[in-house]
Amino acid sequence: MTGFDAGERTDGSSERTTCTTAAADGGTDEYDIIVLGGGSGSQVATAAIDEGHTAAVVEPGPLGGACVTRGCVPSKALIHRADIVDELRRATEFGVHADLQEIEFDEFTAAIHDTVYEKADNQESSLDTTDGLTRYHGTGRFVDDNTIVVEPTDENASQSDSSTSARIRGETIVIAVGGRPVVPPIDGVEDVDYLTSEDALFLDEQPDSLVIVGGGYIGAELGYFFGALGTEVSLVGRSQQLVPREDDDVSEVVTDALESHCEIYTGYEAAAVEETTEGVVVAAEPSDGRGNGGESVELEAEQLLFATGRQPNTDSLDLEETGVETDDSGHVEVDEYLETTADDIWALGDVLANEPYKHAADYEARIVTANVLDETGEEVDYHAMPHAVFTSPQVASVGRTEGALEAEGLEYQSANVPFGTAPLGMILDADGFVKVLAAPEGEILGCHIVGPHASTLIQEVVTAMDSGSGMVDDVAEPVHVHPALSEVVYAAFDELSSREYSTAPNWRDVSGA
Repeated sequence: MTGFDAGERTDGSSERTTCTTAAADGGTDEYDIIVLGGGSGSQVATAAIDEGHTAAVVEPGPLGGACVTRGCVPSKALIHRADIVDELRRATEFGVHADLQEIEFDEFTAAIHDTVYEKADNQESSLDTTDGLTRYHGTGRFVDDNTIVVEPTDENASQSDSSTSARIRGETIVIAVGGRPVVPPIDGVEDVDYLTSEDALFLDEQPDSLVIVGGGYIGAELGYFFGALGTEVSLVGRSQQLVPREDDDVSEVVTDALESHCEIYTGYEAAAVEETTEGVVVAAEPSDGRGNGGESVELEAEQLLFATGRQPNTDSLDLEETGVETDDSGHVEVDEYLETTADDIWALGDVLANEPYKHAADYEARIVTANVLDETGEEVDYHAMPHAVFTSPQVASVGRTEGALEAEGLEYQSANVPFGTAPLGMILDADGFVKVLAAPEGEILGCHIVGPHASTLIQEVVTAMDSGSGMVDDVAEPVHVHPALSEVVYAAFDELSSREYSTAPNWRDVSGA
């Protein structure tokens, strides 16, 4: 592992050396660190500036990465609207009678667009006013391990001092160029109009009908959003359940819940698409010989949306000019310090194959920063890396699934406690559960929550796994607020606790259930 070299000051204290900009040949600007990508990777650049180094950030689009302008932030803002609509439609269950008069689709998509791009503009202004940091509008490609050529995008050429390419050189380079949606190579796809998960975020009009191809978390979230707002959604997924990477119990609940918003075709994959006068027809074949009956289906809709995963943006980097190696899907190979197979070239975010989440990229940025600037030798650790799926009900998970433990042949104990166990969960008539997986001696191996505010409730488990001893009692011992939904987390961990006495509430006992 390498980082900045340390020099000696005349007073005997150490000081990191820095490169100078505007190289002697006048053709190449030099920096201590170059970051390819304006998302989480830019944190490494700003940290380097704070330490007195020079840095450059190369980004062809808006700053903030996919999360800010075309991913998590706008999609969750949309899903919040779907949650409101869903709650209104269920209001009569709680004795509240309300009418849903109109959904101003174009107005709230426009408002969300303006909000997220304002955030991107603010980040751009912040970087542009940072002394020692240079931002390049364009796409970078490697000439060698230390040299990058930046090609300006057409839209940014007029913003630059020159529309010609720039040549820059860095002592340290960080690859953080993110990813983009995958469009599957199915028959007829070149001849039809379609949406990707990014296109779907800022539509001017709500489609009357929609076929979504892809049963992972992106497809499930968008299926819930459009379905809750009244679009007729057909959702096609290859596996027998939606969100198949989740624990099986979680996947089952999400699949069942989405059936109230979408027509679900699990066990199918899109084989061909064809444009019609009214939209598009998708021919779907059973992916495992069975599907929902073993026969092919044809799905007609006004629009088609692909949510079939994402791929890393490494194919434009000319990595063959470097010592950086990738796997077959283009993900960059790194060691436990997040350094690539080339000295002093590092990588983080969606170009890695491990955890494709914004919070994971931010964590990886901290690891890279520590190892590049301070040479701490900090290793990346994903054992307590959580994630969430913002369907209804919401999902949050950390650690291993039960299926993974069984596949590894590991001994474990489990507890699965429904939300109705907690008083507030019963009052809210909340569907879902908290499932805890632990080693026989009490080490937390995984936790999976399905229900309201799952993405928030998971955090105390993450903290226990990451900061405490990582034992069941780390969650079961602390006092939990009553009445609060966190009591269901408490109750689940209490079932596996080594404590002699329990104070966890259980309304199942009270109600006789």
